[in-house]
Amino acid sequence: MRQVTAFLLVALTFSWAQSLAAGQAPAPARSETKGIQPDRDHPVLPIGAQAPDFSLPGVDGKIHKLSEYAKTPVLAIVFESNHCPVSMLYETRIKKIYEDYRNKGVTVVAINPNSPRAVRLDEMGYTDVPDSLEAMKIRAAYRHREWPYLYDGETQTTAAKFGAVATPHIFLFDRNRTLQYQGRIDDNVNESLVKSRDARAAIDALLSGKPVPVQETKAFGCTTKWLTKATGVEQEQDRIAAEPVKLTMATAADLAKLRANGTGKILLVHFWTTACSTCVAQFTDLQTTFWMYRNRSARYASLDFVTVSTNAPGEESAVLAFLQKQHAGNTNLQLPTTDVQSFQAAFGAKWNPATSFTAVIAADGTLIYQKEGKLDVLEMRRAILRHMPDVTAYPGQHDYWNEISPKTTSR
Repeated sequence: MRQVTAFLLVALTFSWAQSLAAGQAPAPARSETKGIQPDRDHPVLPIGAQAPDFSLPGVDGKIHKLSEYAKTPVLAIVFESNHCPVSMLYETRIKKIYEDYRNKGVTVVAINPNSPRAVRLDEMGYTDVPDSLEAMKIRAAYRHREWPYLYDGETQTTAAKFGAVATPHIFLFDRNRTLQYQGRIDDNVNESLVKSRDARAAIDALLSGKPVPVQETKAFGCTTKWLTKATGVEQEQDRIAAEPVKLTMATAADLAKLRANGTGKILLVHFWTTACSTCVAQFTDLQTTFWMYRNRSARYASLDFVTVSTNAPGEESAVLAFLQKQHAGNTNLQLPTTDVQSFQAAFGAKWNPATSFTAVIAADGTLIYQKEGKLDVLEMRRAILRHMPDVTAYPGQHDYWNEISPKTTSR
């Protein structure tokens, strides 16, 4: 348990910086009239309350305080996160609020209340990065976010003061920093089905000096991942550590079958050797990617992962020991010979067997990513996410990842 915990913390902190229970998982978000109930230990800030003070680091490398926004007539504090598919889908709508109102006296400030230590890997099936500050910088740069994005995941003190129940959850304060609206941004995660734009209506009322028509609604999305609550992270780590790790000798026919990909899933194939330092160093990122995406949805294509060792025959024990240390409960193969040309021909690609070769194959057999040697894990993950189909609960995820053109991947 301690070994896998340490392994996963490395996977979700150090490696991310290089490129990261019940009631905590993303809630289905269609027409949300009930929303998420407030946490008893963190009651929602009541209407009429003063804006809580805060001092938080932002993605710009600066510390931001409430006093920084003293002159703006309307202050919108919206809790967002990197990993939540609902929060991601609302980014465009928040951006539109920012753009439409920034010259009219409205300041938008986003705060991430989550710690990556409180988010399970199986809750990260829609994201390329976790909820750390370094990962927030990556996401903000990738999505060209202009409004402040602050991190509260270290202590969650600010989120507790607001009683943020979900990402997204918006709070609107007037010129005197009195809370005049809190809750959802609008009534449907599917923007084409929105009937009530609650946050915009409240902003318009505040700017015109009129009473806010509806001051409270129920926020919906992914529940705030409180460090003080059971999130199932340790139980997930225990399950991963308990998965059996096996190594099977491969045939050329096996590699041809891999390349054809008849799994019905997106397939990640990684050729590697224990003699390659790059292979060993990037294995954690690949394994973590598999754990993130493998259970994305029971009804839609997820991710399968196959490793193929090019170690020499007789080195099976060393290969298996490394795989066991990595908790690689996925399919693991080893070539039965150092003469890899026939196996490369069967797979349909050539590379230096002394280094790694990574390929991502779509469910229809299309090669969507390949890289010899050191890979860019974020580039690879985004290639996978661009080819994941939408699921009913989160319509628009496919478009989210295809809005930004990918970089050209070279061998």
